[in-house]
Amino acid sequence: MALVPFPSQAPERVPDDDEVDPDRKQPDPDLDEYEGGGKMSFLEHLDELRKRIIWSVVAVGVGFLIACFFIQPLFDFIMQPLQAALGPGGALIFTEPTEAFVLYIKIAAIGGLMMASPAVMTQVWLFIAPGLYQHEKKLAIPFVVLSSICFIAGAAFSHFVVFPLTWNFFVSFQSPTLKFMPRIEPTFALYMKMLLAFGLVFQMPTVVLFLARMGVVTARFLWRNIKYAVLIIFVVAAVITPSGDMWTQTAMAGPMIGLYFISILLAWAFGKKKRTIEED
Repeated sequence: MALVPFPSQAPERVPDDDEVDPDRKQPDPDLDEYEGGGKMSFLEHLDELRKRIIWSVVAVGVGFLIACFFIQPLFDFIMQPLQAALGPGGALIFTEPTEAFVLYIKIAAIGGLMMASPAVMTQVWLFIAPGLYQHEKKLAIPFVVLSSICFIAGAAFSHFVVFPLTWNFFVSFQSPTLKFMPRIEPTFALYMKMLLAFGLVFQMPTVVLFLARMGVVTARFLWRNIKYAVLIIFVVAAVITPSGDMWTQTAMAGPMIGLYFISILLAWAFGKKKRTIEED
């Protein structure tokens, strides 16, 4: 009777990928993995949002307290274009006992928001950063700096250019039989609305740069759809223009179109480049 050798029970060793294909490229942790290494739950997102809102409110509160020490120069700075349009002898009026006091509080709040804008933009970045790749997180400093500069630039453009045009349009209806005596509350509400609107509109280059770096939009896409962008810009200008006249709408739409062209240049210069794969 012949003896049959008993087969070995030792499992065969599976070769590593490097042994099968030594030229195979290994994944780059900076490009293909999240730094956090895990997904946040819905409640964790809410907790993170709450934390960022609290820190933003604290930053604005600190800016508000600082602005309170310079409230009179801030008041004179904001009231200057209003007084210039009203002319000699013109003045704003208030009919409620607390109206003037509330105006000073609102001016301090606007000043605090301007001073705290870098801190607020930092909190916005910290909220969205956990969902980004490691190489995308390198945009933190450019995002905070550019968004803060654009917000302040939009507010300055509203104060020095657009709001005086709008205010002069309203004052132009004054006649010997019509005396324009504007109240503080609705006047400053209009001022704040336009200030914040232009601060947000001027964020267009920042948003486009961020999306272009992530590969969401390209300069070619923006250029190909420029006619639709111009149409949307004029619709937005008509919505946020309180006076409704053509010149004020053009004054609003013009800078927005300019910002769109700047956004195209930023997307072309800093957009995510497509990788070329060379085949042997």
